[in-house]
Amino acid sequence: MKKNVFALALAMAMVFGLASCSKSGDSSSGSGSGSENALRLGSLGPLTGSAAAYGTATKQGAEVAVQEINALGGLQLVLDYQDDEGDPEKSVNAYNALKGNGMQVLVGATTTGACVAVASETYADRVFQLTPSASSADVTAGHDNVFQVCFSDPNQGITAAEYIAEKKLASKVGMLYNNGDPYSTGVAQAFSARAAELGLNVVTEQTFPDDTNTDFTVQLNAIKASGADLVFMPIYYTPASLVLNQAAGMNFSPVFFGCDGMDGLLEMDGFDKANAEGLMLITPFNAASEDARTAKFVQEYVDAYGTTPNQFAADAYDAVYAVYEACQKAGATPDMSAEELCEKLVAVFTSPDFRFDGLTGQGMTWTANGEVSKAPQVFLVQNGVYVPQ
Repeated sequence: MKKNVFALALAMAMVFGLASCSKSGDSSSGSGSGSENALRLGSLGPLTGSAAAYGTATKQGAEVAVQEINALGGLQLVLDYQDDEGDPEKSVNAYNALKGNGMQVLVGATTTGACVAVASETYADRVFQLTPSASSADVTAGHDNVFQVCFSDPNQGITAAEYIAEKKLASKVGMLYNNGDPYSTGVAQAFSARAAELGLNVVTEQTFPDDTNTDFTVQLNAIKASGADLVFMPIYYTPASLVLNQAAGMNFSPVFFGCDGMDGLLEMDGFDKANAEGLMLITPFNAASEDARTAKFVQEYVDAYGTTPNQFAADAYDAVYAVYEACQKAGATPDMSAEELCEKLVAVFTSPDFRFDGLTGQGMTWTANGEVSKAPQVFLVQNGVYVPQ
């Protein structure tokens, strides 16, 4: 009888002991470091829904960076990633879940609308926020704690207009963008304003309401009828794949010109790369680069996830490393509060002495308004690969 009672007590103790080692609702990932001895990074983006491809890429890019950093020893990181479905209201819920799990620094959000909503929360809570891919100026406006790794929308629109004008790529320009998306609209507006200043002949502006749109026949026919020989499309790669397929089907072959949201198009399952031949785009990342660090990242990513990383993954990788290097410069430790870390990291990121070398840019610096300074690159798709221009 005594043996049975002792065995029962021992079994219960083991159950309670195991339970105390896990944390309910915590989707953290790391490399063998206990959360009590590691800096807790939070991140969020769409892992489900129509924009899931973008959130999945940022999550996986961040995970590769965390694993590399933890293998170095020294400051350890734990990543907690929450699904916000790309929805502003749900992004605030995801942020609150991260905060409840003990997040100290936020690397996110992925999409612009969600990031604008969350930025108000991090500003009020004094949580340092670095977004890999939310590019609207509204993300950082009025928030001294919010910074971007990606190009801002105005930067991309201006750069695209200047490049097209300088290279004399078109006599007539058409535009196609998502007027329900802050990213697409922001780039389009900046492009339109700069194009007017440069004397570019924008003959038509066509729009669609959201990224669930699947039929672009009306817009493409209108652009074709306008005589445009170049179409500027600041849209994400999912709708871009449909536009290019449908343009090929109607024998319409102007120069299509996109921005960083289009990166990832060539890796889409089922997409015919021939339909992207001659496409031009601005993006900070080239997975086929011969740069040793890029090649290492690409190989690790392919080994882990079975697919080639795109710009979203690379920007998230850079975001984690930028926070890590800033923490080292600031002397940050895992026992610091989110508020204390926020003030230290803001001071580092706005310091003229802080320059970050990443996959998506060398010598990156940040302005006091959170915008990153790095050189954009223009690529041409030839034979299914990016060719620098």
